[in-house]
Amino acid sequence: MLSRPADLPSWFEPLLTRAGTCRTEDFTTQRPPVGGGRASAVLVLLGDGPDLLVLQRAATMRNHAGQPAFPGGATDPEDADAVATALREAEEEVGLDPASTEPLALLPDLYIPVSSFVVTPVLAWWRHPHPVSPREPAEVAHVARLPISELVDPGNRIRVRHPSGWIGPAFQVRGLLVWGFTAGVISTLLDMGGWERPWQPGQLVDLPDASAPVPAARGGAPDEVLP
Repeated sequence: MLSRPADLPSWFEPLLTRAGTCRTEDFTTQRPPVGGGRASAVLVLLGDGPDLLVLQRAATMRNHAGQPAFPGGATDPEDADAVATALREAEEEVGLDPASTEPLALLPDLYIPVSSFVVTPVLAWWRHPHPVSPREPAEVAHVARLPISELVDPGNRIRVRHPSGWIGPAFQVRGLLVWGFTAGVISTLLDMGGWERPWQPGQLVDLPDASAPVPAARGGAPDEVLP
């Protein structure tokens, strides 16, 4: 755990407490290789509401065209740590002011075998929310704040089926279909925060893009983080 501010909202407390003891196995069955994998990080940013910041990749992207994701990407040599990577990427992608956020905890490293990425999710509180928007339209088409109340609504929770036959959790919220790595992490965090509501995983939606990468772990897409 990085910090626990005295003025942290009460709704954040259960999640932060649980984050301090969570393990890789809470998110995925894939374990990072010893001394291998390409370092990367994503920003899991929660603001008052509470809500969660996500972006939608541009439809013209080579990888994950149109797919919602957390801000993030591969670690640059000048990045001091995972927090620096996540904040830098969020600033570059959606114009997030790093000073507006309070990084609270590093979640377990999650390995994505197909791309050899080792992703560190950085859990953070958006202490001073401000307007954000795509900085590079060729890469980011849309930015959204998804209310936790809508993510846990059973009517918005579905399963998706990849052309390979893989089936995983997904969310249909505010015109976005959130699936893969991002949906897997969100699903686990909803449970850890005590927000999850009982739902029956009945509806199964086929992913339209047969060329989409095959998810490599429970709820995880293998190429979520862009090189």
